[in-house]
Amino acid sequence: MAEITAALVGQLRRMTNAGLMDCKKALTENGGDLDAAVDFLRKKGIATAAKKAGRTANEGVIAHYIRPDGKLGLLVEVNCETDFVAKNDTFGEFCNQVAKTLVEEPDADFEAMRTSQITKVGENIQIGRKETLEVEGSGLVAAYIHTGAKVGVLAEVGATKDDTVHHESFKYLVKDITLQIAAANPSAVSREQVDPALVAKEKEIAAEQFKDKPAQAVEKIVEGKMEKFYQGICLVDQGFVKNGELTVKEHLAAVGKEIGDELSIRRFLRFQVGEG
Repeated sequence: MAEITAALVGQLRRMTNAGLMDCKKALTENGGDLDAAVDFLRKKGIATAAKKAGRTANEGVIAHYIRPDGKLGLLVEVNCETDFVAKNDTFGEFCNQVAKTLVEEPDADFEAMRTSQITKVGENIQIGRKETLEVEGSGLVAAYIHTGAKVGVLAEVGATKDDTVHHESFKYLVKDITLQIAAANPSAVSREQVDPALVAKEKEIAAEQFKDKPAQAVEKIVEGKMEKFYQGICLVDQGFVKNGELTVKEHLAAVGKEIGDELSIRRFLRFQVGEG
């Protein structure tokens, strides 16, 4: 059994917004297991959500590069020691060059680039995680880097007709999807992509909260809670950030109707400094 320290209790409080004594009891009941304590609090209705735990690297930026044809995009996280350097123009230019080079010359000597930059800014620099999205068939990849470069997004939106990618409405749509992902932080494109184990866990927690009610009532309550759950984590079920009266799915369909094509959000990436 892990020792129930003040630091551990504090971490659970930050993750769940639950009270001090509730957090201490949850940890005690679950042998100091942080994840189990979160579930314990949620089943009691004390915690409404579990924030991601874990130590994070605080400084750095997310950089991107989109190939000129719009068919391939890359995100890369580059870390440094201080926010002062993260905001430095020289460091920002270096990060953008890293992203471009990763696409155009993946075999380039990044160690030489990194060492040179360390000399310029006087801090340790690490080139961290990187991922690409490449369009298969018709479609475009777009990127969005939020102010401060702490969050970066890539999204691939597909079409069935080659001409669609040249339509201004389609280009605006793809960009709007990246803004949606940055702001609303979905976990999946659609319900079909959500881990079944996570769905089962959410249903169990919801049912536990109302176990004293009649079974038929519990079933309806769980159904309603799961609908809200999907609306929170599934991109196409979220309210569209530029028009809350529409879901992303409905906005996608409306633009598709305007263009005369069937559009789909295929994949996305969302990087936030320190979470990888």
